[in-house]
Amino acid sequence: MFNTKIAGIGMYVPENIVTNNDLTEYIETSDAWIQERTGIQERRYAHRTEETTTTMGVKAAEIALQRAGITAQDVDFIIFATLSPDYYFPGCGVLVQRAMKMKEIGALDIRNQCSGFIYALSVADQFIKTGMYKNILLVASEKHSFGLDFSTRGRNISVIFGDGAGAVVLQPTEAPGILSTHLHSDGESAEILAMPNPGTHANHWLKEKLANFVEAPRGEMFMSHEMLENGQNFPIMDGPAVFKKAIVKFPEVIAEALEKNNFKTTDIDLLIPHQANLRIAQFVQQKLQLKDEQVFNNIEKYGNTTAASIPIALCEAWEAGKIKEGDLVCLAAFGSGFTWGSALLKW
Repeated sequence: MFNTKIAGIGMYVPENIVTNNDLTEYIETSDAWIQERTGIQERRYAHRTEETTTTMGVKAAEIALQRAGITAQDVDFIIFATLSPDYYFPGCGVLVQRAMKMKEIGALDIRNQCSGFIYALSVADQFIKTGMYKNILLVASEKHSFGLDFSTRGRNISVIFGDGAGAVVLQPTEAPGILSTHLHSDGESAEILAMPNPGTHANHWLKEKLANFVEAPRGEMFMSHEMLENGQNFPIMDGPAVFKKAIVKFPEVIAEALEKNNFKTTDIDLLIPHQANLRIAQFVQQKLQLKDEQVFNNIEKYGNTTAASIPIALCEAWEAGKIKEGDLVCLAAFGSGFTWGSALLKW
């Protein structure tokens, strides 16, 4: 049985930098308020009409392919992770296949939000190990800015998220590569961090799960004027509840990966957590007693790019020389669902 290696990696972030102070033009907030709660200083927003989740993913993929030394024609499977697809359906995977003029290969879309890259990596690992595919293109991309509530009502969410994409090419190797992946979920709190509308739920789950739920007239509709007027087409989040769960599950799933492979926290050369909130990452670092040089964060520049945050950070760390051949790298994520996971690999 083969192991799986990352043969090439790439990232793309839009040119448009949006600072915390820029957001104060639309939202009642401040740079100090945002930094204190999230650690974010700025984020990138894609061009409204010229860039999509898919086009950003393609740009990251082109770099990853070049670094892997292969062409789009060599790819034999696509996995695309996002919560902000170009279309409700079909998924972005087939749009990448079309845009990059690939062969009629399989394309799989992953909808695990912040944990999307870890879940996609785990799926790809199984395909590589069994010998089914030899060149898998894994793309994670998000265009949050198109669907955020840029008003004071939505500030708890809108100040956090940014746009961007990351991609990796995965290939078989006889050397150590991905050592293990660990996936978990708990749907009991699914509505704590969610974007229920538009959807087909007809308020079925929301009445039971949201204490402050107010049913809009004709709430059984996929989308109505009343729902738009009430801002029910935007994401919702109970920030404190997410924080409390994340600081428990992040350390647990990292420890699970280390224990599985007989390593200790001191063996980690670099931990790259999903860039959800700098305060969460700092808590996890303290909990695991990791040194500053063992943890990589870049949320201050890009905000939370959800599925794309780990590959963007992984790419930046590698480009900066913070990851070298033979290093033990741990990736971990926690997000909507709730879903969480980790991956441990030898670079």
